[in-house]
Amino acid sequence: MFRHLRQDIRAVLERDPAARNALEVILCYPGFHAICMHRIAHWFYRHRLKLVARLISQFNRFMTGIEIHPGARIGNGVFIDHGMGIVIGETAEVGDNVTIYQGVTLGGTGKETGKRHPTIGNNVVLSCGSMVLGPFRVGDNTKIGAGSVVLKEIPDNCTVVGIPGRIVKRDNKRVSNPENIDLDHTALPDPVNDALRRLTIRLLELEKKVEELEARINNEAV
Repeated sequence: MFRHLRQDIRAVLERDPAARNALEVILCYPGFHAICMHRIAHWFYRHRLKLVARLISQFNRFMTGIEIHPGARIGNGVFIDHGMGIVIGETAEVGDNVTIYQGVTLGGTGKETGKRHPTIGNNVVLSCGSMVLGPFRVGDNTKIGAGSVVLKEIPDNCTVVGIPGRIVKRDNKRVSNPENIDLDHTALPDPVNDALRRLTIRLLELEKKVEELEARINNEAV
């Protein structure tokens, strides 16, 4: 338990520039509190004291605004930034060194039994408001863009944006556009916006041609 706590504290200090020291993390970071209480709840859950586990998880939700089912498996070095509104389902699995921003949902898509929530690989970034729904895997070193809805398996080393989620970058190469862009979770490429921009440019070109034709017709009439 203490080994996990040290790694969780180190993850906050490494990834949040506002964190000044370990004491501040321990006292003031709800994401850290949520993970600590979840590890306790998960221990009770694994030892078949499920009511106690659920009571701890409900208290965790009340105190932090983060709902993690006690059955979920959380890896080492997971950093929950702010965290309000995060929901992690019972059969979800979160790998090591994962970063989760506020409003993320790791949920299911129906009333299936057994494995019904996603498995998140190592070194994954889940941006604000993103949803991963279903019993599939999100590969290592993947970024899920803000507001994206992922409904199918994602390979390693990908960047995913949109509704439903589309892979726009894999193995450090753009999938849909050869343009090379430096990405982070706040500046992800948007293929829908790119298509609308190209459509707008084409429309302006056609309007210009229509104006030229109208001017030519008017000159010939005169």
